[in-house]
Order: sequence, then C-alpha cells, then structure tokens
Amino acid sequence: MHMADALVVPAVAGTMYVLSTATAGLSVKKVREENDPKKIPVMGVMGAFVFATQMLNFTIPGTGSSGHLCGGMMLSAMLGPYAGFLTMIGVLLVQCLLFADGGLMALGCNVWNMAFYGCFVGALLIWRPIMKKGATRGKIIAASILGCVLTLQLGAFSVSIETLISGITELPFSVFVATMQPIHLAIGFVEGLITAAVLVFVNEARPELLWGVGEKANEGKLGFKPTIAVLAVAAAICGGIVSLFASAFPDGLEWSMEKVAGTAELEAAGGAYDTAAGIQEATSLLPDYAFKGSESALGTSFSGIVGALVVVLITVGACYAFRFFRKKNASNQTA
Repeated sequence: MHMADALVVPAVAGTMYVLSTATAGLSVKKVREENDPKKIPVMGVMGAFVFATQMLNFTIPGTGSSGHLCGGMMLSAMLGPYAGFLTMIGVLLVQCLLFADGGLMALGCNVWNMAFYGCFVGALLIWRPIMKKGATRGKIIAASILGCVLTLQLGAFSVSIETLISGITELPFSVFVATMQPIHLAIGFVEGLITAAVLVFVNEARPELLWGVGEKANEGKLGFKPTIAVLAVAAAICGGIVSLFASAFPDGLEWSMEKVAGTAELEAAGGAYDTAAGIQEATSLLPDYAFKGSESALGTSFSGIVGALVVVLITVGACYAFRFFRKKNASNQTA
C-alpha cells in the first residue's frame, strides 16, 4: 500500500508529514521515558523481520492481485505502540530512500496509513483489551486477525481520502474506495494469520516479549537471546531466499488503480514532485529491490539482506541516540 507521489498534492503530503512527525515526536518521548534497554535489540530484529516479510507478496486467489504484510500490528504487539511506530518509520524510510518503494513526498501518508493505525489502533484498541487478563493462543489469533483486518481497512480508506482531497480525478472516490476496501479485507485476513503465527511462536518461546502481558506471562521454552536469534534467522531467510518466490501480481493499491484508472502509474508535474523524485533517484541504490539495469535474482536476495541490516542499524542507532541524549539531559539538570 505504498503510495506514489503522484497520488497526492503537496498540501496533502505536507499535512500528513506534520501529523506523522508529531506522532513520531510523541513516540520518541515515550520510548525515552520507558528507558528499556532490552527493547532495543527487539526493535532492530523485528524491524528487519517486518522489512523482509513485506517483500513476500502473496497471491489473493481469483483476483489477479497480491498483498503483503504491513507489520504495524505485529510490531506493536511486541514493542507497544510507540516503539512499534518508530520501528515502522525505520522500515518505511529504508524502503523509500534505498529502494524507491513509495514516494518521498508521500512518505508522511505512507507512515500514517501503514504505521499509525496498526501501531496505535491495533495496539491500544484491539491488542491491549484482549490481552488484559493474559495471553492465550486463542486470544492471540483473534486479536491478530481482528487487528490486521481493521487497521488495514482504515489504512486503505485513508488512501482513498487522501486521493480525494488531492483531487486525483483519475480515481473517483466512490469507485476507488469500493475497489480498495474488499481487496484489502482479504489481504488483512491473510496478514492476520501470518501475524498470529509469529506471535503464537513468541508466546510459547518467550511470552514476556509480548507487550502488556509480561507480568502474567508463563515460563517460556526458549531464552531471550535464542528467541531473538530465531527471529533474526527467519528475517534473513525471508529476505534472502523466500523473497525470490514472491507473487508477481500487483499489490492491492496498484490492482485497485488499474481497475479504476486503467494504470498504476499516474503522471504528476511540478517543482515539488521533481525535487522529491531527484532526491529519491540519488538515494535509491537498489531501485525496485534489484541491481540497477539488471533483473538478476541475486539483486532481490541482496536487497532483502542489505535492507534488513540497514533497518537494524537505523532503529538500534536511533535508540542509542535517544538514550545518549536522555542521559546528557539528566546530567545537565543535576549539574
């Protein structure tokens, strides 16, 4: 559901940047207040895992469309809404700048549509109430499916609203929203099943890693480090190997655009679009998750591994920066 720049006008893009940045600022403050060093490696590994699994487009039978995980619900179920949101920003930033996946001008929209709903609506309105008295396999499955379906529906609807306000006449609102919502309902259900499988594993391996259930967690089957290692290896396998077998069908947004407008690539002209495109062209060393000018499968595997590692570096580096400035501020106050 990564929006291209052509789907929004600068005013809408700027507004969504402001909203996403304000939420990110609040999230940074909350993560600094939590000051939980054990959460740092989890953010890095889960960020890499979500990046890798987003490369695994799965076919929606009978539609000619495909879907992929957004990952917000999964991240917030393990990290909480604030750390989950910041981790998702790291994923989307790497996808946008390194792989030209989603427009740079539309990045604020993509953060809101793919991260905000999954991390805040999914965590606070779905996950936390259901897990209030402890996590069970049934509760995890129910929360995962309900959370992914609801938050993906909200994200898909936001895309339609953003194109409506932007005056994208090629995508009439009533037709576009009627196309977007059903296909993302199916995608959300599949994402819910995958999310449930991962979270059930975590609950059995190291249940205190699930957000909001630590004090009620039972003894796990694995230690902290082995559980993190399993997830890291899974991310490497997904990004480096399984990504080679991803569906070639267009994702839900592209499929909907083709159904409504006859194309998934709309044209946009103007200084803001040219500037954003120029920056993205300069930073995207592996456009479309491939070597430039090559269709080699090695480019896909390389992209999956490198992208996951860059996400780890960004998220872990940002966390240590938060801790450093927190300690510096504390020492200045006591001086």
